[in-house]
Amino acid sequence: MSERTYYAPTGGLPPQTQILTDRAMFTDAYAVIPKGCFSDIVTSLLPFWEGARFWVMARPLSGFAETFSQYIGELAPGGGSDRPETDPRAQAVLFVVAGQMTLTVAGEPHEMGPGGYAYIPAGTAWALRNSGDAPVRFHWVRKAYQSVEGIAPPEPFVTNEADIAPTAMPGTEGKWATTRFVDPTDLRYDMHVNVVTFEPGAVIPFAETHVMEHGLYVLEGKAVYRLNQDWVEVEAGDFMWLRAFCPQACYAGGPGRFRYLLYKDVNRHMPL
Repeated sequence: MSERTYYAPTGGLPPQTQILTDRAMFTDAYAVIPKGCFSDIVTSLLPFWEGARFWVMARPLSGFAETFSQYIGELAPGGGSDRPETDPRAQAVLFVVAGQMTLTVAGEPHEMGPGGYAYIPAGTAWALRNSGDAPVRFHWVRKAYQSVEGIAPPEPFVTNEADIAPTAMPGTEGKWATTRFVDPTDLRYDMHVNVVTFEPGAVIPFAETHVMEHGLYVLEGKAVYRLNQDWVEVEAGDFMWLRAFCPQACYAGGPGRFRYLLYKDVNRHMPL
């Protein structure tokens, strides 16, 4: 596989001369937040973080995401937190897209760079610092863990996308593949955060309609994505949210690979 790239927002503001028409969409079935929306004026600050700001892409909200929140965090050199999470129910996945940072989980430090991936169980003590001389940008996916009697919760781990071989979808000759960071049959996990890769010309050849809620952040390339009844052009830096059962498909037209970070909720009964 050729070298991976990871798009990361840098903020700023568009000029006063820019027209206002854009690709942003918010519907009952899906939302598209284009990369141009990640400006300085839409960042948030969080308790107990220093030298940090966050773009909030998804949050539990009536008519929007129900199971997760997802941020892009930006840390200035030396920035970070010794108390990043204030909700003991929240598990986390961190995915680094730019810079170098030190993640300390249960007292053990881990150096993480682009492609770095960490799973942090609910109730686990952790801390994060920018250990370099340039800004760090990372995804932070949060979900309240759904415990099940008789199933032990998962352990924390840290890895990198480069260390995991993608799994090709059957019958695609490797043109559509998923990098899975946990075993999909491991019922300890109630969410998966994967990287999906399409080679130029590859497709999802049918309209997927299933129970998982999705968050998709485009890391690399561009494609035409089917969302409900609409075909939408997306590119690196765009975020998509899909309600459960929203039909989806895509066509990766090239010229390079199309890759995205994918969240979905899994392995649990439907709340009644």
